[in-house]
Amino acid sequence: MGVVWSIAGSLTPVPALDRLDLVAEPVAAALRALDPADAARLAVTGIDPSLADTAEFCAHYGSPLSASANCVVVAGKRGDAVRYAACVVLATTRADVNGVVRRRLDARKASFAPMDDAVTLTGMEYGGITPVGLPAEWPVLLSPEVAAAPELVIGSGVRGSKILIPGEVLAKLPGAEVVEALAR
Repeated sequence: MGVVWSIAGSLTPVPALDRLDLVAEPVAAALRALDPADAARLAVTGIDPSLADTAEFCAHYGSPLSASANCVVVAGKRGDAVRYAACVVLATTRADVNGVVRRRLDARKASFAPMDDAVTLTGMEYGGITPVGLPAEWPVLLSPEVAAAPELVIGSGVRGSKILIPGEVLAKLPGAEVVEALAR
């Protein structure tokens, strides 16, 4: 593979395109659609699904919390219209849903999307939702810290694996926008 992942801890990452069986179908489709040079920079690794939550994952596998990024689905409402977005911030921070995200979505009210909606709309498992492979019309809002990170651990669309990815590649995803002050 040629890529050495300093954040892998005790995991053994493999090239993501070699193990598409480890990711959700929308994620596999998005990985296949990436520029081949970017796709070659991604890895995937299987994990115990009961350890998918960030804190437990990091503690068990020895991956630094500061190199984990969380993806949350936000629903913004104005009247009867609902707009969705994904927010990707470092695990050591939180997305400013009621300020920055609400304004970006031109919504009167913004909140985390209900779990059933997030799962149905993304085709991914709750606790494994990732910015890779989201619906094309959704903005993918990245904090500057995420976009600048040399290596990150993110979800894979399922709870049984993780993707390792440079922030620079996340910033090239369809719909990706780097948003100042997204993370607090």
